[in-house]
Amino acid sequence: MIHFEQIQEQMKEQYEKDSNRFFVETTGATLDEAIENAAAELGLRSSLINYEILQKGASGFFVLNPKEWKIRAYEVQKVKKGNSSIETADETGSEEIKPEDVNKDGIASVFCAPDGVFLKVTPPIGNGRQITIVDVVEKIRDRNLPVPADDVLKPIIKQCAEEYVRIAPYEYIPGNDALMSVEITNDEMKAYLFVSPPMPGGADVSADMIITFLSNNRVISGVNEKRVKQFQDNPIYRENYLIAEGIAPQKGNDAKILYNFEIDNTQVRLKEAQNGQINFRELNLIQNVIEGQPLAQKIPAEEGKSGRTVTGKYLPASAGKDVELQLGKNTRLAEDNLTVVAETNGQVLLIKNKINVEPIMTIEGDLSLKTGNIQFLGTVYIKGNVPDGYSVKAAGNIEVKGTVGKAVLDAEGDIVVSQGIAGKEGGYIRAGKSIWSKFIQNIEMVEAGDCVIVSDGILNSKIIANHKVICRGKRADIIGSQVTACDGVYARNLGSPAGGTDTVVSVGFDPRSKERLTDLEKKLIAAEKNLAALKLDMQSLENQKKVLKDIGEEKETLLKKKKQERYIAETEIKEMRTEIEHIREYLAALKVDGRVSISGNVFTGARVIIKDIIEDVRVDCKATTFFLQNGLVRYGPYVDYTNDEDVKRAPSGYSAN
Repeated sequence: MIHFEQIQEQMKEQYEKDSNRFFVETTGATLDEAIENAAAELGLRSSLINYEILQKGASGFFVLNPKEWKIRAYEVQKVKKGNSSIETADETGSEEIKPEDVNKDGIASVFCAPDGVFLKVTPPIGNGRQITIVDVVEKIRDRNLPVPADDVLKPIIKQCAEEYVRIAPYEYIPGNDALMSVEITNDEMKAYLFVSPPMPGGADVSADMIITFLSNNRVISGVNEKRVKQFQDNPIYRENYLIAEGIAPQKGNDAKILYNFEIDNTQVRLKEAQNGQINFRELNLIQNVIEGQPLAQKIPAEEGKSGRTVTGKYLPASAGKDVELQLGKNTRLAEDNLTVVAETNGQVLLIKNKINVEPIMTIEGDLSLKTGNIQFLGTVYIKGNVPDGYSVKAAGNIEVKGTVGKAVLDAEGDIVVSQGIAGKEGGYIRAGKSIWSKFIQNIEMVEAGDCVIVSDGILNSKIIANHKVICRGKRADIIGSQVTACDGVYARNLGSPAGGTDTVVSVGFDPRSKERLTDLEKKLIAAEKNLAALKLDMQSLENQKKVLKDIGEEKETLLKKKKQERYIAETEIKEMRTEIEHIREYLAALKVDGRVSISGNVFTGARVIIKDIIEDVRVDCKATTFFLQNGLVRYGPYVDYTNDEDVKRAPSGYSAN
């Protein structure tokens, strides 16, 4: 029994709580507007205030006396866990927000309809508590309804079928049904259901009734059926209940460009070798592309997704922004008009949002750790020097305005070195076409697919040219070098006054084929020796097998392996002999005279080789041309080749100056 003193004490506590609250009264054309106004006055978010409706608003075409919504609002209070005291949420709204619990208790729902009273029992989730008959009885009594017998309720509780089951008749009074109204926001993007509870004998509102009511009151889109069912099971009276939301239009994705190369060309990308060491000269700064290679692709802008209000109005969506695919030098659009491809080999760069392919790469100074080694699918122009230890590889030409040290230059086109090559007994220079240099000295190998042209001479170097080697100028001497050319070698002086046999000039044959022939002949001799030793081993094993009949599994396997090795060796020897024969036939058929023409002195000790005929110079001579006649190297007068087209020619892509 509750005593009067207890009621008095509770009323006193409630009065103290209310007196400590700060209330504001606000109005608005809609309930949302009134709540927002109250939140502004209280300095809180809308979710952190509670309110009482002092006056329900009325608006619309058929309303004779429009009224504003009027509310009394105050700050939300929350109860601390494990403490009966009340704690006010701070103004920043930093109250604890807990994720939805995975463990839920069962639910009992009672529904009053014109044809009876219905009960629905929902099972618990996870470790939630099961609904008991006590819970159901309490729920029915809360509705001031007669409690059916236990044998009616227990089967429903046990099954937890989540379906409404009739448990009792109902004295239905039609005029006492729950009343519904709907409020649509001004932008028609939300609809709120407001329901007044039924009077005694009145029926509750069902999900079907709510949906029909909404449809009859212009709410035809975005109805949240889940919330409709939740309202049917657990109605919330005298409060605006969000029942439908429109679909806002979604803007389409903007167009974008996907680049197939690194657009930040300042990034250093070091690579680790297999031994774990890093070569800091290999910076991989150059992004090479080939003709026809896709460089970038445009993803077109997308159309947006249209929206719809709760009243069914169509809300158009704007498309994404377009972006221009800008083309720079040596690029073009593919047939799809969305893909950029390279029109030439070279380096791809993004300059002022334009995609460019540069066929010429320019290094402003010397090669250094800043530039690293160069590997480029075009022409490389170096305004400084190439120091020792660096390499430059190009699919086009290589031009060096300074000097080249103990380095590697490898070009498919021409190589031009303005200040000369000093290899320091190392280095490698190879050109698919011709090589121009002021001088060449102490280089391990210089190899040209066409000509080697030098102005200040060749010293202690190995030179191979498929066409000619031309030394022109006041100091155009060949000293202490091995020079090989197919057509001819032309110089000012050959050898040195000190004599010596380290100056060798060879002409009249294809140097590459001759070198290949020499290499094959060496390999053939080694292969034939290995085959002979292999045959002896096989013969020994086969003799053992004849005598012992059974030589064991290990030796049988070895014999089988030796037979396979013999077959491979014989095949390789056959192929080498065939290639050697073809090269010999090719060299014999070459219609190249081959000559060595020296305008100045030919010193004793120099060696001249024309085809396979060797001539060692035993007496100094002047202005001499060496040529082959009747199987002998002859000495003839010097022939001036200064008007030769090879002397006047210029590198590919360069003027004669």
